[in-house]
Amino acid sequence: KKKKKKPRGSGGGDPGCPRVSKPSDDLQTSRKSGFFSALPLRASLRGYGFCMAALFLFCFGSLFYQLNGGAPQILQDIRHYLGKKFSLPRALPFPSQVVYNRVGKCGSRTVVILLRLLAEKHQFNLVSSDIHNKTRLTKHEQVDLMKNISKIPQPFLYTRHVHFLNFTRFRINQPVYINIIRDPINRFLSNYFFRRFGDWRGEQNHLIRTPGMKDDERYLDINVCILENYPECSNPRVFYIIPYFCGQHPQCREPGVWALERAKQNVLENYLLVGILEELEDVLLMLERLLPHYFSGVLDIYKSPEYKKVGNLTGTVRKHTPTLEALQVLYHRMRYEYDFYNFIRDQFHLTKKKIGLKSASQPPAYSSAFLRELTLRTPKPLDEDEELESDLEDKWLLWCPS
Repeated sequence: KKKKKKPRGSGGGDPGCPRVSKPSDDLQTSRKSGFFSALPLRASLRGYGFCMAALFLFCFGSLFYQLNGGAPQILQDIRHYLGKKFSLPRALPFPSQVVYNRVGKCGSRTVVILLRLLAEKHQFNLVSSDIHNKTRLTKHEQVDLMKNISKIPQPFLYTRHVHFLNFTRFRINQPVYINIIRDPINRFLSNYFFRRFGDWRGEQNHLIRTPGMKDDERYLDINVCILENYPECSNPRVFYIIPYFCGQHPQCREPGVWALERAKQNVLENYLLVGILEELEDVLLMLERLLPHYFSGVLDIYKSPEYKKVGNLTGTVRKHTPTLEALQVLYHRMRYEYDFYNFIRDQFHLTKKKIGLKSASQPPAYSSAFLRELTLRTPKPLDEDEELESDLEDKWLLWCPS
């Protein structure tokens, strides 16, 4: 019989006895385990430092990007060149759909001139309607207009004198809104004299806009118009700014708290920015910060001598201030308009503060003490029916990037 081999032990002892390690083996093992246990700690500290440095660089770069209105020009030029050479798809910025439902006689022609230049510079589509006196639309007209706006190649900026349109009501994607308003009395005076005498672009301009106006109406003294309650100078005709933000509801055209509060709500929920004309440079700076892919470099254009020559032609001629008595009557008719104007002014200053814009605020056209005095001393005016606006075919002027 073959003898069973004994299992090798630690030196020929009993096979069940454990092997006794040498002191040198224990020391070597402890060194290895210490090295590997320290390795994750070192790696985690190094990775943590790398992540924090990357985060700092990202935040610093993002801040630099926003404060300078976008990427450096050299990177934009390289991207534009590569896009043309290799037909790369263009990444659309956000937002890529902007609607400027401009309020009449609130600097909108000045802004549109700037937008024509910016559209060429930044390669976005500027679409401008030539309808100037149809702000209220039927339900069918609203749907057609919103669908047509949604079909404009993005990025686009659409402008028209039109009351606020609620796209989501008809399950259409809501664009971003922007707008500018001004002191209500100053806006009314500008519109009153512009309809009669035009601006510096030409003496015949006002005759083209109002060919049916008779001389007794054209040269009607504004004090007589206000104090004798002519329809043009009475409610609801002077209830003008709020409906642009209230919307298409019939009650939006009735001077009162309902239209005022709905207009405020729409501003808070749907408008990226509503500025005031009295602080136009700050408005342009804010638009440059908030929409750099549309307005980057707008202040350089606005302050250039070439633009000043064109911009000066949009000023209304023969404009003068009514008497104190007429102003008292007019202010009382516009009390809701002033409530809304003060709300917009406060919101605009709050937005400037959040962004860190420290420009000095301009004083209002009329002091608060003066307006309070007007309120106390002014009788309630009579209401007049609003003149129906003519129905015109909507024609668009499109500035496409070359």
